[in-house]
Amino acid sequence: MKDSRGFSLLELLIVVAIILIIATIAIPNLIRARQVANETGAVANLRVINTAQITFFSGSGNYGTIEELVADGLLDSRFSSGAVQGYDYTITDTPDTYVATAAASSSNAGRFSYFTGPDNIVRYSEGEDVTPGEPVQ
Repeated sequence: MKDSRGFSLLELLIVVAIILIIATIAIPNLIRARQVANETGAVANLRVINTAQITFFSGSGNYGTIEELVADGLLDSRFSSGAVQGYDYTITDTPDTYVATAAASSSNAGRFSYFTGPDNIVRYSEGEDVTPGEPVQ
């Protein structure tokens, strides 16, 4: 009687094919879920920046840069050190207004760029430009 141990080559190929099929279904969904999480985090972080700007403005009479907001303890230091949850944050300020921008650091990090100003409405645009889009609720 023949003692057979292990799997045949055909059985192994079938298992590998099944794993590849599952991976082709799962990986795009995982990337999309990460994008949505990064985008949600970007909107939340812009709302934090809005709150920090209001607090800074009430104390100094003008809007601040990221460095000033971090130095005053109104923002976490991670905002000045590069990408936060897949988004890069910048603040363009003048004495009477500001625009805080969250731009995706890569195409896999997020689909939209978000921006806000003193009106505290977070808006989005596709790509990296900051032209007005629909408010994010």
